[in-house]
Amino acid sequence: MAPLAYRVRPARSGEEERFVTDETIDQARAAELRDKLADELIAAGHIKSAQVEAAFRTVPRHAFVPADTPLEITYAADNAVVTKRDEHGIVISSVSAAYIQVAMIEQAELRPGMSVLEIGSGGYNAALLAEVVGVDGQVVSVDIDPEMTDRATGLLEAAGYADRVTVITADAQDQIPGHGPFDAIIVTVGAWDVSPAWLRQLAQPGRLVLPLRMKGVSRSIAFRRENDHLASTSAVVCGFVPMQGAGEHVDREFRLPDPQGHIVTLRFDDEAPDDPALLNGVLAGQRSEAWSGVTIEHGVSFADLHLWLASFLPGFCKMAVDEGTELAQERKTWLPFAVVRGDSFACLSVRPLPQGEGVEFGARAYGPHSEKPATAMVDQIRAWDAQARRRPEPTFAYWPTGSSPAPVAENVAVLRKTHGLVTISWPKD
Repeated sequence: MAPLAYRVRPARSGEEERFVTDETIDQARAAELRDKLADELIAAGHIKSAQVEAAFRTVPRHAFVPADTPLEITYAADNAVVTKRDEHGIVISSVSAAYIQVAMIEQAELRPGMSVLEIGSGGYNAALLAEVVGVDGQVVSVDIDPEMTDRATGLLEAAGYADRVTVITADAQDQIPGHGPFDAIIVTVGAWDVSPAWLRQLAQPGRLVLPLRMKGVSRSIAFRRENDHLASTSAVVCGFVPMQGAGEHVDREFRLPDPQGHIVTLRFDDEAPDDPALLNGVLAGQRSEAWSGVTIEHGVSFADLHLWLASFLPGFCKMAVDEGTELAQERKTWLPFAVVRGDSFACLSVRPLPQGEGVEFGARAYGPHSEKPATAMVDQIRAWDAQARRRPEPTFAYWPTGSSPAPVAENVAVLRKTHGLVTISWPKD
């Protein structure tokens, strides 16, 4: 029997095609690491079903990553492996970390015989889906990038999944002719909105799982159909490369130079302030600080704080800093979230507690009226602590244009999208 050959990527002009074969991979070591990965995902509570466990023990993850990727990196549960960058070096495609792949597959509640649409083609995830839905199921994988679909087709064929996965080059914002409806649609790229085409292709009942961006904060949300809208069944913290094509959403950026010319960037995915010129020179002045009295121990997740701020803090945005800025030199004292109020802004900050047992949340602010954004940030930190912390997770709904959204209570945030509304409902006492 000839050794399997896994094509790593399509050859460029004048370049030989690169292959990884059984002869260049330690198959026993790969199988050992594959089982170890499955064991770790079970122990962490990510794998919940026998079909998903079997898929992770069966599909060779190393067959879908670049040839020079060490097996230990390939099979680490929290490692994503880059498969393509753009001309600026920005990642535009990757094999996602195994923990988020298994989370999304479990969120979809797949069973043997189901049909699945995967949006974003890397090959490995489609092979996992094919194992879960079985030989009587159907997997269609769509990507806008012909290089990625060609790569996925070759890798799936080499790994033995050519007759179980259909790979299509298309913009998945549009309906896929000749396919569907699907029992589940799994979006594996960051989505700012829900395409109407996805709703048209989703069976009744069906599951839509997607990494939804909400003011720069992402959750992998599993939605089910509920009358005229979608209601969440689960949500998982995640991060994905952004969508390309008609579904691409471009953030608005405010680039703020410090006196040395280094840049702090404030990035809004919607509802940006009208006059960014008000922030000119904001980093040249003195900074101020405000502290909330809200503390947290080391090692305890506070991801819901970010989502709370995105829900209820007008002017909320993401922040990135260049090396050489004052903020870059103090990275352990702030987080990449900020709020703008006119000519001033504040970023979410932390300071150590006595004895080193944790940190206190607060705000570091810049501008002539720095107390305004600092106070707004601190007030919402305290509100999160009083109203959301240590309570059940929020739930989500998507209301397409033309549906009838429920009345909005004070514990519900509403985010406007192109094709509808997202509501985030925080549990009340």
